[in-house]
Amino acid sequence: MQDNDRFTTLGRLEDLPQAYREELTQLNLVPLWPSLRAVLPPHVPARRTQATHWSYRKLRPLLLQAGELTPIEKAERRVLVLANPGHGLEKMQASAAMYLGMQLLLPGEWAPSHRHTPNAVRMVVEGEGAWTTVGGEKCPMSRGDLILTPTGLWHEHGHDGKEPVVWLDVLDLPLVYYMEASYHVDGERQTVVPGRGDRAYARGGLVPTPVFARGDKAYPMLRYPWADARASLLALAADRPELEAVQLTYTNPETGADAQNILGFYALMLRPGQSLRLPARSPAMVFHQIEGRTSVAIGEQSFTIEAADTCCAPGYTAATLKNLSADQPAFVFIADESPLHRKLGVFENRG
Repeated sequence: MQDNDRFTTLGRLEDLPQAYREELTQLNLVPLWPSLRAVLPPHVPARRTQATHWSYRKLRPLLLQAGELTPIEKAERRVLVLANPGHGLEKMQASAAMYLGMQLLLPGEWAPSHRHTPNAVRMVVEGEGAWTTVGGEKCPMSRGDLILTPTGLWHEHGHDGKEPVVWLDVLDLPLVYYMEASYHVDGERQTVVPGRGDRAYARGGLVPTPVFARGDKAYPMLRYPWADARASLLALAADRPELEAVQLTYTNPETGADAQNILGFYALMLRPGQSLRLPARSPAMVFHQIEGRTSVAIGEQSFTIEAADTCCAPGYTAATLKNLSADQPAFVFIADESPLHRKLGVFENRG
């Protein structure tokens, strides 16, 4: 018997007597069989996440206008959420487990210190002179830098420069909210303490020696400078000309595990003119263009992402990326749900 045949044999809710249904409702009971295929569909999961593209050229004027309309004191965090229409705009989700937002900080502003349960990262889109202090460590913000604000750590943002600074927020907020574990706590301005992880762990394969005792930081490196990631990608491409995917994973330098527990973060370089097919895997993916122009084909949809554009691909869907420049590399930041899927034991690579 085929799955489609079995589907037609399942009883419908309307087949049950009204009095029986009302009695079930009064006792907070629900019959499973009418909804079984909705929660356990055959072969491929039901996905609300849609392939979606957010143009930075179009959203940037609206973000700057938000800076004129709403002072930081009334916004706390001045953000335009990149919402996936498949989940409904009011849900503020890019995928099942990922939240995306473009955040603006103007010269002289300070976004006050707080901490919250969702994990967050900041991918700096444009501007100089801003900084994020995380757990007392002051992290400068330059274009392409990745800065972690892990769960429970105090963090605040300030801007000493002269032009607007914008960054992309990536949080596991939808998951934490679904678990009924999402909350925040306000705090006082932090005191900056000595020590920066991006300096202590500045070279691959070398970590500070714990002569007397190892540090107790769960996240020893909070800032991943784009200058270092870019240089590493170029060196990898030159050293391994046969390598199909020139990609690096942002990791915890002490453990080698993913930089954070729920979402994964990567830097991808496409050689001039290169086309790269990424296999259909279970986690959803987000692509953010750091440099260059890339065409992204996701299932039957395709987008051209310019510098600072962002797009999303649902899980179980292959994506093909093509560098549209014939003589310059393209660089893409990727976020996905792979660490979560692996921890849950549901990760699949269907090729």
